Amino acid sequence: MAEAKKPDEEKEIEAVVADEAAEAKVDTKEGVAKAGKRSAKALKEAEAEQAKEERKAEKAEADADDKPKQHSNPTRTRLERQGKKFQEVAKLVNKDQQYTLSEALELATKTSPVKFDASVELHINLGVDPRHADQNIRDNLVLPAGTGKSVRVAVLADVDDAAKAKEAGADIAGLDDLLKDLEKGVINFDILIATPTQMPKLGKMARVLGPRGLMPNPKSGTVTTDVTKAVTEAKAGRVEYRVDSTGIVHLAVGKVSFGTAKLEENTRAVLASIKSNKPASVKSNYIKAIHIATAMGPSITVAPSEA
Repeated sequence: MAEAKKPDEEKEIEAVVADEAAEAKVDTKEGVAKAGKRSAKALKEAEAEQAKEERKAEKAEADADDKPKQHSNPTRTRLERQGKKFQEVAKLVNKDQQYTLSEALELATKTSPVKFDASVELHINLGVDPRHADQNIRDNLVLPAGTGKSVRVAVLADVDDAAKAKEAGADIAGLDDLLKDLEKGVINFDILIATPTQMPKLGKMARVLGPRGLMPNPKSGTVTTDVTKAVTEAKAGRVEYRVDSTGIVHLAVGKVSFGTAKLEENTRAVLASIKSNKPASVKSNYIKAIHIATAMGPSITVAPSEA
């Protein structure tokens, strides 16, 4: 039978076990463990991290106070962003009123804020969808009082037609010399007229003439066998209009120096042309809005009934 342990040895063993257990447990007085998240080292690191974050927050707050405060200016209206001269003449226009055509044109001549002889522009909002072929409004006409611009006319034609064009007032007329200039990129004219037989020769110049709106076109009257009539009309003030992608026609109807009577004569001719081109598919509300303005002046609303 094994010899029984003495009481003193048992007490020593119990004391060692108790000490080992105490090392693993948390000291109830200090709340600190020997290892883990509650250890003295971990707690010290946590305190250091917290102090670091507090210092960062204090620095960010101090930097924000040092930055100059940005004053939020109220958004200015479109009129307030214009020049002083524009603002002065804009006071003459009542934005809530629809003027008669003669009233609007008279007001337009008074509200031009520039020193040069500005163009008077007509803007007509049509109730059409240009994506449909029959509603892609396009036409040309000769303004009764002219455009007020001096235009240079070139005619691409054979010898006989070139001679007729020169007699009618064409600035440039011919074939070989004109083609050579076009090949070199020399364009010293505002309108180009061509006879149907010469049009194939302009094919390779389409990339140059097309973007500038100078390519002859039968719809605009610049491809014709009657060069004499085409030159005469071009010099007299033939203009072409076409509805844009939003359904609006933009066209200059003269100069401020024309006076109200001539401007009204030209404007009514344009309105009559647009009305005559009304598509059959548009049953009502063809002319939705009309506005008149000088090149750099305020817009004036015209009553649609004036059309």
